[in-house]
Amino acid sequence: MLAYTYNEFGDDSVLSYGEAPMPKVGPGEVLIKVRSASVNPVDWKLVSGGLDDFMEIVFPAIPGWDVAGTVEKLGIDVPEFAEGDEVYSYARKDFIHGGTYAQYVTAPVRAVAKKPESLGWNEAGSLPLAGLTAYQTLTRLGLEKGQTVLIHNAAGGVGTFATQIAKAFGATVIATASPANHEYLRTLGADHPLAYGEGLIDRVNEVAPEGVDVVLDLVGGVVETTTAVLKPGGTHGSIADPEVLEHGGQWMWVRPSAADLDELTTMADAGQLRVPIAQEFALEDLPKAFALSREGHVQGKIAIFVS
Repeated sequence: MLAYTYNEFGDDSVLSYGEAPMPKVGPGEVLIKVRSASVNPVDWKLVSGGLDDFMEIVFPAIPGWDVAGTVEKLGIDVPEFAEGDEVYSYARKDFIHGGTYAQYVTAPVRAVAKKPESLGWNEAGSLPLAGLTAYQTLTRLGLEKGQTVLIHNAAGGVGTFATQIAKAFGATVIATASPANHEYLRTLGADHPLAYGEGLIDRVNEVAPEGVDVVLDLVGGVVETTTAVLKPGGTHGSIADPEVLEHGGQWMWVRPSAADLDELTTMADAGQLRVPIAQEFALEDLPKAFALSREGHVQGKIAIFVS
């Protein structure tokens, strides 16, 4: 099969595109023929060694965790799926080795769900990691109908889904982004798009004078703002800043979950969750997609179309 591999940490020059061995399909796993994947910042950070302190790696490694495709083969004891099923997955395993920037990838059934019928391949392949991050953080923070949530960096990949999911939960959404992204946030359902930076506390207090119930930090470095606008007894957490732990918040990271993917599927097929695609790249052009992601100004997701 064709895949991108790397044998050492570094910049994009360590990536090599060519033939790689077909993955073995273990018990409780499925082999997925990849139709589409996507780029998240964690993908190129992994290649650079950015998570070496957290996860084991077996070289040569294939990067990529998002995938949508069809079930090609079943491992032993997999009654949940049949060959030909259209599925999607946040296909993170216990160590880094066989990723989704390839024609085939294996994933444990605990991380695989039926693809939403309403989404195309690029959309489905761009939803799992960022969508699960948004869903899991908001649910862990206990966001409920009628509450007000502040989402820092709401126009990014995770924020795009967090804004929509919070609205699906019935919350009032205050969403920070540059002014150029405010109309985009309104199309996602944000009630109060606000500019980040100096004066943000005053702007939040103006639209939520009694404070906010939940704060989700997707950028880091905003603890002072978060604690200033949070109601007594409110909850807050971050995927970007462990400092929140010192202020009563949660430092969170996404987990693979078929059950949570099913929740995203329900929202997508009910018209509550859409997946904006900023740009599509062919698999062989992965370094170009990484370069675009590094710029940090992408509105929507970067899709990698494989087959």
